[in-house]
Amino acid sequence: MLLAAAPFAIARAADALPPQPAQLGLCAACHGEDGQARIPGAPNLAGQPYQYLLGALHEYRDGGRKVAVMRAAAGPLTEKDMQALAHWYAAQTPCKPAQAESP
Repeated sequence: MLLAAAPFAIARAADALPPQPAQLGLCAACHGEDGQARIPGAPNLAGQPYQYLLGALHEYRDGGRKVAVMRAAAGPLTEKDMQALAHWYAAQTPCKPAQAESP
């Protein structure tokens, strides 16, 4: 009986993700499609709280956060775009913190 339940649980977990946002490509170049940063200095977004991500996008777009590349990226986003991106990244599995190497 346990074997029959496992595929159902996996299918339900996949269904829990929101639809992939249309504007994800630009974000994914630095932050990764799954929210795991692809370039040094870009933060991981996976599993961050929705309200935090949405607020950050507003601040970048409106100039409250002074990061030129993010201001340019967020500038053309609509409110629906920002909500979709925040939902997408909030729903991703959080990144594991880096572990220090033992001497």
